[in-house]
Amino acid sequence: MNDQSTAPVIAAHGAAQLPSVVLDSYNVEIKDDKGFVGDRASNRAFRATLEEWRKAVRKKDGDPLGEDPSTDISKKKIDKALSGDDLIAAGVVLGAVEDFSQALAAVIRRFLKLKDWKDTERIVIGGGLRESRVGELAIGRAAVLLKAADKIDVDLVPIRHHPDEAGLIGAAHLAPSWLFSGHDAILGVDIGGTNFRAGIVSLNLKEAKDLSKASVAAFELWRHRDEKPTREDAVKKLIGMLEELIAKAGKDKIKLAPFIGIGCPGIINADGSIERGSQNLPGNWASSKFHLPTLLREAIPEIDGHDTAIVMHNDAVVQGLSALPGMQDVGHWGALTMGTGLGNARFTNRASQSAG
Repeated sequence: MNDQSTAPVIAAHGAAQLPSVVLDSYNVEIKDDKGFVGDRASNRAFRATLEEWRKAVRKKDGDPLGEDPSTDISKKKIDKALSGDDLIAAGVVLGAVEDFSQALAAVIRRFLKLKDWKDTERIVIGGGLRESRVGELAIGRAAVLLKAADKIDVDLVPIRHHPDEAGLIGAAHLAPSWLFSGHDAILGVDIGGTNFRAGIVSLNLKEAKDLSKASVAAFELWRHRDEKPTREDAVKKLIGMLEELIAKAGKDKIKLAPFIGIGCPGIINADGSIERGSQNLPGNWASSKFHLPTLLREAIPEIDGHDTAIVMHNDAVVQGLSALPGMQDVGHWGALTMGTGLGNARFTNRASQSAG
């Protein structure tokens, strides 16, 4: 299944040496007697914290956020409660934000103690929770806690791009720039524990060679968690999404490079297999009998008459890479993604490494 002898060689899957950065570490799993530390700073953890505050208020005054469980309340509704006229609702959300900020700061402290995270100057934070005002406040509050209380000189910044787009745009940084010469765009894929995203990423290299002007021209989103598909159905759906985007690119006269960049949860081996960390995906993606790059290449062997090249890496790595153009003023930086779990990656810019 994972014979890639006929695959165009562009870059290794899950590589530590990327075109513009060295990947110092990713998908680190820190454990203590209470379990995985990173789980305390995920979207799921925030929802659990919100539920605890709602329970406390519900016993006396009723629930100001209604009857829906905290896992089902939209980020828009939570943000609205924060700024609305119901002061009890706002207080509940503020309480959850404060507790979550404390947890996020504690998790970051643990990461900064790791050898591979030494001298980190900036951490960019993405994931689904980041797109909300609540998420932004949690990032800001955690930054204050680290700087004021702990005297830790590290900047925390929300990822620049919308979470639906960051994991697609970052895919353009997985391959060397020469591959894109003469092309307008690539296909990016962002596989998450809740959603699959696939998009046409306009490179806009004439405006900025460093991909700082890259943008998503079109994308497809599928919330697989609602449908509970088999692994095979999920792959079939992803192939269909990519085929629709290829057709759209042709219709809109967008010249696609023969490249698909993929972000996927877990440890990604050099042969494109997944070692571990994909437990939130439909079915067993870490099986030795499953190899996503081969399945995609068999379904889409060519793009615009050229052999399709596919590079897959960890989803937090790819999402972090979308911030690369804005990280040129620092040497060492990290990325955290507050999604179904807490993704993590730490980078050293190649220019900084050469200077050192």
